[in-house]
Amino acid sequence: MSVGQRSPSTTILWVVVTVAALGEALNSVIPHPVGALASFVTMIFPLLHGARRYGWRAMGVYLVLVLLVSNALENLSIATGFPFGNYHYTGSGKIFEVPWIIGFAYAAYGYLAWIIGNVLFAEVRRGSSWLTTIGTPVVASFAMVDWDLSMDPSASTIHHNWIWEDSGGFFGVPLANFLGWSLTVYLFFQIFALYLRRSGPQAGERPASSDVQPVLLYAAIAVNFFAEYAHGDRKIVTDALGHTWRTGDIYQTSALTTVYGMVFVAVMAFLRIAQRRATAAETAPATTSRERVDV
Repeated sequence: MSVGQRSPSTTILWVVVTVAALGEALNSVIPHPVGALASFVTMIFPLLHGARRYGWRAMGVYLVLVLLVSNALENLSIATGFPFGNYHYTGSGKIFEVPWIIGFAYAAYGYLAWIIGNVLFAEVRRGSSWLTTIGTPVVASFAMVDWDLSMDPSASTIHHNWIWEDSGGFFGVPLANFLGWSLTVYLFFQIFALYLRRSGPQAGERPASSDVQPVLLYAAIAVNFFAEYAHGDRKIVTDALGHTWRTGDIYQTSALTTVYGMVFVAVMAFLRIAQRRATAAETAPATTSRERVDV
């Protein structure tokens, strides 16, 4: 593709990610139907982006892995308390005891964290080293749990999307929840990495989709926690054990963890992308016919 041109699929991805990013950033302050549509677009984006990057077959494998692992461990925890702790969902439309939308949220937001892991550590490709194959899922799992660290107290203690039956020190959320998240997301990231190591794109092959787009969407999700802090109702809420919490404190702590969690991760990813592009520009041969890298 010549300099200055952009493929139609890249343009479509930019349109999709822009709509999703705006919706995620303003999710807490826009009407529910619009917010739900934005969440739907967010869940579509990883499939389109991933299909271009890895192929539809690989993304099918990823989706099945995420849905199976997340649903199995969530249902196991609801029944036994392991690995997340004791809780139950309040919504409907469940697969056993877990709302079906939860699995797709794992898949969508997990894909963003996966790309961040590839950016910050190394791209997992066919024949990748064992250090890359194991290290990238570890980094991606931290990026994913950073989201839950900001999201869980408001989603559970304020909005009661799920109820922590034994409460917990982090505004009603137990430590076990975050350890359970680390285990769950690491497992499906690791299995996907093993699949890519065997059947993914060839090592050295330039990714066919932009790293900027998933990182941008991840950053937009972070913005929503600041919007919630600015506009959320100030009141007193009670958890399952009768502990009371101020919503203003929850929102403020969520904003704080977002700055030093999700925002830090996004900034590091953007800097890493910029660093790689600067290095590539310095080492690329001077030629007017050089192929353009889609952004």
